[in-house]
Amino acid sequence: MDGQADHIIVIGAGAAGLMAARELGRAGKRVTILEARDRCGGRIHALSASEFGYRADGGAEFVHGEAPVTRRLLGEAGLSLVPVNGARWNVRNGTFARDEMPGRNTDAFYRVLSELTSDMTVTALLDRYFAGPDFASLRQSVIRMVMGYDAADPDLASVLALRDEWMHPGRSEQGRIVGGYGALIDFLVAECRKLGADIRLQSPVSGIETTDGGVSVRCADDSSHRGDVVILTVPLPLLQEIALPPVMRDKVAAAAQIGFGNVIKLLLRFESRWWTGTKGRDFSDLMFVLSDAAVPVWWTQRPTAHAVLTGWLAGPPARELARLDESQLIETGLASLGGIFGLSLPQLKTKLVAARAINWGNDTFARGAYSYATLQTRRAQTELATWDGGAILLSGEALYQGRDMGTVEAALSSGLDTARIVPGR
Repeated sequence: MDGQADHIIVIGAGAAGLMAARELGRAGKRVTILEARDRCGGRIHALSASEFGYRADGGAEFVHGEAPVTRRLLGEAGLSLVPVNGARWNVRNGTFARDEMPGRNTDAFYRVLSELTSDMTVTALLDRYFAGPDFASLRQSVIRMVMGYDAADPDLASVLALRDEWMHPGRSEQGRIVGGYGALIDFLVAECRKLGADIRLQSPVSGIETTDGGVSVRCADDSSHRGDVVILTVPLPLLQEIALPPVMRDKVAAAAQIGFGNVIKLLLRFESRWWTGTKGRDFSDLMFVLSDAAVPVWWTQRPTAHAVLTGWLAGPPARELARLDESQLIETGLASLGGIFGLSLPQLKTKLVAARAINWGNDTFARGAYSYATLQTRRAQTELATWDGGAILLSGEALYQGRDMGTVEAALSSGLDTARIVPGR
């Protein structure tokens, strides 16, 4: 488009959309935010403090690595970050051990990674270099990391993209926001409103049309909004559900080359932190426990005393439980905990105070949790994020090309970068 854009419509009030809206508001633009949900935040989902004793995170929870944009924003908001620390336990055949990856093969694995010159999938890497029986534990650990941490399919995930993440010295740093990610969303919403943004909830977008004067956005209730530019920040699967001009339909087809994984997250609140003294051991320092249970990953709210355990199932295994409703997922989670800690289901149920299970793949306005890189992803990201002079721009965590792909940092960074290329900003 030519000239200056004065009215920008941002579709999606997640981290990317709110960040873009704030940046545009600061530049003096008129901003309308259309959000399909009855709340802001998107895949950041703050749960009720009355339910869990604190404002628990039903979606994104941790700040990973350096996250410079996130940390600057936290500073502006006056929010603090608490480092995540504590013991990480593995459970194999009922035995607890602290080792995360078999030590004797770790060096060989990272050496192969560092010397790799051409991309391949994780499965191809393991088949080529670590196929023997001596590497069985290593393969299991790597696949568990790819699926559990990155929500990725090892048959599709790019090794070179994961290498950037795995081998970065700051990768192991993790923190939680005091007050949760919901506090950061509250700050961004307040900032947007202070700058005059019009935030319209329960306004799912069904179509976008370009006009001589800019764009027209149609919502599911048949209301419409006219603007000069649209910034579309919805999760990747939803791009196919919005009617777009032909040139944009061809462009968003590239989104199929970006991986998008699912997560099922469970939050279980108990009467007390019973796990600190089970199996005749002191687990007061427990932060993470990993196992081969149906819900394989659990973590505590350490260093706080909240008696809440969070279960995590991600990547391809999450598809196997996708058919279960919330009560069935909670039952599965409790059974997994029982198997890990040697407790019966009735024993755990008597201790249970509150429970939630969020299956992001079944969420109407997400259809999954977050993105990961396939062999074709970097090229697709460049195609999607490059502005071609038209009135529709794309933004979101899936378009971020750094090592923090799939994180809130990626969403915030993408929203900021997209806002800065709006004409006349």
